[in-house]
Amino acid sequence: MTATAKILLLGSGELGREFVISAKRYGAHVVACDAYAGAPAMQVADEFEVFSMLDGDALKAAILRHKPDYIVPEVEAIRTEVLQEMEAAGHTVVPSARATYMTMNRDRIREVAATELGLRTSRYRYAEDLDAVKAAAEHTGLPCVIKPVMSSSGKGQSTVRTAEELEAAWTYAVANMRGDRRKVIVEEFIAFDYEITLLTIRTRDGVVFCEPIGHRQERGDYQESWQPVPMDAAALAAARDMAAKVVDNLGGYGLFGVEFFVAGDDVVFSELSPRPHDTGMVTLMSQNLSEFDLHARAILGLPIPRITLRGPTASAVILASQDSTHFGVEGLADALALGTADHDVEVRIFNKPTTRPYRRMGVALAEGATADEARALAKRAADKVWLSYRD
Repeated sequence: MTATAKILLLGSGELGREFVISAKRYGAHVVACDAYAGAPAMQVADEFEVFSMLDGDALKAAILRHKPDYIVPEVEAIRTEVLQEMEAAGHTVVPSARATYMTMNRDRIREVAATELGLRTSRYRYAEDLDAVKAAAEHTGLPCVIKPVMSSSGKGQSTVRTAEELEAAWTYAVANMRGDRRKVIVEEFIAFDYEITLLTIRTRDGVVFCEPIGHRQERGDYQESWQPVPMDAAALAAARDMAAKVVDNLGGYGLFGVEFFVAGDDVVFSELSPRPHDTGMVTLMSQNLSEFDLHARAILGLPIPRITLRGPTASAVILASQDSTHFGVEGLADALALGTADHDVEVRIFNKPTTRPYRRMGVALAEGATADEARALAKRAADKVWLSYRD
């Protein structure tokens, strides 16, 4: 069989794994790339390559060797100048080389949102040393939030409530940033009622949206997510309007995870990822089309007639507690036994080859009569699954 398309996937974590499964269901041939062998997406792809996405020569060589129809980044830390060169030479980068470049670092996408598009954002300043951090905090006021301009899943992010905490927050951000830019963004702390991810899909037929996803974080990292989120109609309209403006500005086709803070009727743009979002794992159960199906359809130019929310659904992460290369997964039967005739429970294990403290190793999914009931059931299921370490 001739593949419907050849995809070079740059980054092969759990989100990449689910995307590969969706893309292959539509007949694509996928080459999964990452810096280590045995990455989750590699296990389900047709081929794989092992190299650092920050190695520009290796990245260019892989593109020229495989000649993909679509280059699909799944990570932030990547040599975007190579993607721009390859796009200029006729290759298709998803959603576009510009989108990848602008969202690789928080400062660039913040400038697009706040300065170019005039969207409502928190007050902010950038800093490249501790003195600049202190000056930025005077501008934003305390409390404030300090994040690396390049990181993923909340790594290196902290909330600072007193001036004495600024140095520790700067040190933590630098230690957890990705790439080679020693730079942070210092933001005003928004006293939000809740925060959402609005999965926004830019297709050849226009922009469509999933229902908002609520989520909770710890250590700057996603712990649980759920749909639906009760949201005022005016606030939802404002979020959709801002999301559409940003993705249209960035261009290309695919799914974007757009994050907002919501305080009453006030909607504040936070961040954007030009790829499936970790909080969107809930859509593996909550929707007729998961975020990974939607990303694949948008990339391949396939129709999306409708996106249906099946009912209240939640996800809860399964975390490792220590470093290990020899471990097993226990408790799956106990977790799945929590399902009932009315509400399903499912577990996805990511098959990562190594563990470290707080590394995401799987996710539990659950339905409920309400979002709160689904959250409670997903958390119970996640707590039933544990890792046995054999080091």
